[in-house]
Parts: sequence; structure tokens; C-alpha cells
Amino acid sequence: MRIPAHRPSRTVASPRVITSLLPVGLIMLLVSLAGCGSSRPIKYYHISYPTTANPSADTIDAILMVRTFEASHLYLDDKIVYGMDSPEMGTYEYQRWVEPPVEILQDSLVRGLRASGRFRGVYGLRSDINGQFILAGHLYEFKEVDGATIVARLSYETRLRDRKTGLTVWNHVYNHDEPVSEKSVSVFVQAMGKNVQRSVLEVQASLEEYFRAHPLK
Repeated sequence: MRIPAHRPSRTVASPRVITSLLPVGLIMLLVSLAGCGSSRPIKYYHISYPTTANPSADTIDAILMVRTFEASHLYLDDKIVYGMDSPEMGTYEYQRWVEPPVEILQDSLVRGLRASGRFRGVYGLRSDINGQFILAGHLYEFKEVDGATIVARLSYETRLRDRKTGLTVWNHVYNHDEPVSEKSVSVFVQAMGKNVQRSVLEVQASLEEYFRAHPLK
């Protein structure tokens, strides 16, 4: 009579035991993948500015080339920046600009100064036009600030360089806090839009003053 060979019984590990044997990094990856389907949608915001030119009889015979402004890496990204009245800042993950603030500012200056009709031409530096003057600068703040009140804070410096001489012939500093009526990203965006348009008008007035004092020959 043949005695059947003894086979060890199979033990099925419980899910808890299996999980405990996995590396921690792999567990976190699995959890992350499981939650991918429930991520929040990203909302994008844009700023409106003038696009229709208003021809002026008293046009300044100058072509301005607007360069993208220098800035910290925060304003080279499309995430909306927020902060308090302190050095600490952060970014919203799901609320973003349609383009980085440095490009918003460049586009606003090009379109706003062009729409004024006060200059012979205003273009982005990437265009094929060869203008005499380059308008550039540095963007310092373009953010929501939540302190005693909520404001849209805009701060930047502009400089005008004469390409013929290589000299900086004009500069202007803009600093303004536009009040925000409520804690809402969309309301903040509207306030920042007002602030940007206000800054373009201020830059335009300062440029006109410079060219009146220094007529082109």
C-alpha cells in the first residue's frame, strides 16, 4: 500500500499581511494612484486690457519694444501667489493664471500703450519690428495679500533703454494695493486687473512726460 506524500498546507496571506510586506514608497504610490480619479479641476484666470487703438493727432514718433520682465521664479509660473503681511508666501494649486504674471504684464503694456495711440508703434520684443527703444524692468510683486484687509498687490520697475546709445534714459516705479472686497479668487483677479490697467496708464503718462522733455530729433 502506497502512502501519499505529505504536502504542506497553503496559507493565504491576509491583505493586511501583504500590505505590511510592501515598501512604504510603493504603498504611498498605490494610494496616490487610487485617488487620481477624484482630483480637483484646475481653474484658469485671465486679465482683460484694451485692444482697440485710439489714434491721436499728437503722436510721439517713437517705436517701443516691450521685453518680458525679470522676476523671481514664483512669477515665471502660472500659479496664483498669495501671502500675508509677512515674508511668507504660497501658491494656489488649483487656481492659476492663463500665462505667467511676467507675460501678463508684458502683454498689458503692449496692448495698453498701443491702444493709447500716443506712440508710433508698440510691440513685443519677439516681433520682427526694429524699434529704437526697449521697455523692460523687474516685477517684484503680483499677488493676493491677506492682512487687515485683502488687496491685490502689484509692484514693478520699468526702464527705457535707447538702443542707439545703449543708455537707460528713463525709469519708473509702480507700487499699489488694490482693495479686494471679499475672500474670493475671482474677485481678487478682477482687482488685479484694475491694478494692472492703472499701472499701464501711469507708465504711459510718465513716458509721455519724458518724450515731451526730450523730443526725438
